[in-house]
Amino acid sequence: MRVLLVAGCLLACTAWAQEAKPGKGIYTCTTADGRKLTGDRPIPECTAREQRILNPDGSQRATLPPFLSPEERAAKEAADRRAAAERIAQQDAIRRDRTLMQRYPTEAVHQRARNSALDDANKALRISERRIKDLGQERKPLLDEAEFYKGRPLPGKLKQALDANDAGVEAQEVLIENQKAEIVRINARFDAELARLRKLWGGATPGSMPPLNELPKSTPATTPKH
Repeated sequence: MRVLLVAGCLLACTAWAQEAKPGKGIYTCTTADGRKLTGDRPIPECTAREQRILNPDGSQRATLPPFLSPEERAAKEAADRRAAAERIAQQDAIRRDRTLMQRYPTEAVHQRARNSALDDANKALRISERRIKDLGQERKPLLDEAEFYKGRPLPGKLKQALDANDAGVEAQEVLIENQKAEIVRINARFDAELARLRKLWGGATPGSMPPLNELPKSTPATTPKH
C-alpha cells in the first residue's frame, strides 16, 4: 500500500513539474490538517491542494493547481473545450451583428434590400402565370380538334400535344408554388432581421441577443410527372 502511495505521489509530482515554470522556486502549501509545508519541489502531501511557487525573495511566481486524476483531468478538458466553443460562438455572434449593422445602417436601406429580393421572386412568379395563360391559349385549338374524335381514340400526334400541354401547365404550377414559398421565406428572413436591427439601432450590444433562428430554405414542390 505504501509503495502505491509513493508511486502516486511521484506521478503527481511529475505532472506538476511539467506544468510548473522552469527555474528554481520555493513551494509552499497548507495541508488539510492545517500544517504549513515548504520545499524546493512540489510537495507530495499537497497533491489535492493548491501550492504557491515563491521566488527567493518571497514574492509569488506562480500557483500550482491541485493534481487531477485522469477522470478529473478529462472532465476539466471537456469543460475547457465547451468554454472555448462558447467564446468562439459569442465572437461569431458579435461579428454577425456588427456585419448586419454595417450592411443595413438604416431601416430604409433594409427595406430596399427586401424589395430587391422580392422583385426577383415576383418576376419569376409573373413569368409562370403568363406561361400558363399562353398554354391555355395553345390548348384551345387542340381541344377543338379533339372534338372530331369524340368517342374514338385520338391520333397519336394530337394526344402527345395535349399531354405535353398538360405537363407544361403542371410544371408552371409547381414553379408558382415554389416562388410563393420563396416570397414567404424572404419576408420572414427580413422580418427577423428588422426586429434584431431595431434593437441594435436602439443601443443593444452586438452579440447580446439570442441568435437569429435558422430559417428553412423554401421546399420545392413535388416535381410534376410527365
